[in-house]
Amino acid sequence: MEDGRLSDRLASLKEHLQLENPLLVEAVGSFGKLDKVCRGLGLLRNDQSTISQIAWWPLISILGPFSAGKSTFINYYLGTPVQQTGSHAVDDKFTVICFNAAGESRVLPGTALNADLRFPFYKMSEELEKVEPGEGGRIDSYIRLKTSPSDKLRGLILIDSPGFDADAQRTSTLRITNYIMDLSDLVLVLFDARRPEPGAMRDTLTHLVAATINRRDSNKFVYILNQMDIAAREDNPEEVVGAWQRALAQQGLTAGKFYRIYSPSAALPIADESLRQRFEAKRDADMAAIHNRMNQVRVERAYRIVGELEKLAREVEDVRVPEVRGMLSRWRTGTFRRDAVLFGLLGLILAACYILTGHPFTNGLLPQWLEWVFAESWRTIPFLVLCAGGGLWLHFLARKWSAAAVARVVERAYPHGPIREGLLSALAKNTSAWRSVFCSEPAGWGQKYRRILSSVIADSEKFIQTLNDRYAHPSGVWQQQPAPEQPREPAPEAAPGPGKACD
Repeated sequence: MEDGRLSDRLASLKEHLQLENPLLVEAVGSFGKLDKVCRGLGLLRNDQSTISQIAWWPLISILGPFSAGKSTFINYYLGTPVQQTGSHAVDDKFTVICFNAAGESRVLPGTALNADLRFPFYKMSEELEKVEPGEGGRIDSYIRLKTSPSDKLRGLILIDSPGFDADAQRTSTLRITNYIMDLSDLVLVLFDARRPEPGAMRDTLTHLVAATINRRDSNKFVYILNQMDIAAREDNPEEVVGAWQRALAQQGLTAGKFYRIYSPSAALPIADESLRQRFEAKRDADMAAIHNRMNQVRVERAYRIVGELEKLAREVEDVRVPEVRGMLSRWRTGTFRRDAVLFGLLGLILAACYILTGHPFTNGLLPQWLEWVFAESWRTIPFLVLCAGGGLWLHFLARKWSAAAVARVVERAYPHGPIREGLLSALAKNTSAWRSVFCSEPAGWGQKYRRILSSVIADSEKFIQTLNDRYAHPSGVWQQQPAPEQPREPAPEAAPGPGKACD
């Protein structure tokens, strides 16, 4: 039976989605069908859900080295000073920023995010614990939640990241950075134009550029050279831009948009009038393009979630089931080999004992003690039971060692993440004591679950058609869609906890 706490969280998610986009409430039901298949295969525990592996609100993350102007950019976009700014590293935590309809700004601890599957960083403490034991209990040292009444945040979540190039908790920070890049609908990568030597940031460039340009979702990454007002005061500001473009090209970024901006509210005056006008025109055009891209994620989010539903369903049948079959094959082969070794060693030991006790093979068929055992049935039966039990013990020992060997292969292939956890869980289910070593098909897999996966894929196609009717109108006939009901305002006296903070 599904874990009660998970049921409560799913009910809360449906309630919020019903106000914003009822189509996604149906998608939650389809994810539930996918969960049934994954639990049958052992890829999910009863307290887990594929729903928690995606972000249900449009998510924009802002990454970059410290003092790249990330917080200033966020404050300018929202029109309110949500984040602290400065010329040095002023923030060492990932900050999730969402809307608060009560008109208040609040700062909540990381546990508000860790326990709520509607937000990114759900159960992040478990991921941190895998990086280093004890770090999971320090979740508040890594992340926090801020709320703001800015209308720009309605139905949107922003994540401001610390500058990981100066972070003492580098390994954990990189782990979280990779996690939010996977979840985000849009990733803005900001660089500091005040640093004329981008080569000094080679590690940062490698992680934020070279490691992202070949991703399947590389189109969601936008690269921005920020604080160009400082570069305008240089003797040759275009050389600053050229140095950055060369540095990015060395990391493989030879195409795509490269924006140049600075915040008007924090800009230094540019004395040269013609230079000022040129920089302002470029800034305004690039800022408008970036903001327009940010505003598009609300539509893209629905397509992303539906696309993720289909991708996960196909991945289960086309990738995970074959992987589980492969694990079973390796386990079966390893078990037979270890059976042969163990029983072979046992045979050699018995033969040696037979000879060393003065019963050469030429003297009769059985040693005297075996003749005594088989002389009476009351002695024979317990002896045979003991032999059978010993043989079973050796066989299950071989099964256990083989399963551990396969688990090590999985751990090397997937050092961390839900895929590793799911495959190890499926391995444990398929190598349990009541599963025969001769079973070639994974536990819980059959025509029933194939039909369920087919229905999930059909659901995703239906959802895409509905979205197209709403946003694309391929038939050429536009049908008025009812506007989604606006989120209800909470009572003024109610404290805006994490469950009421975002729409």
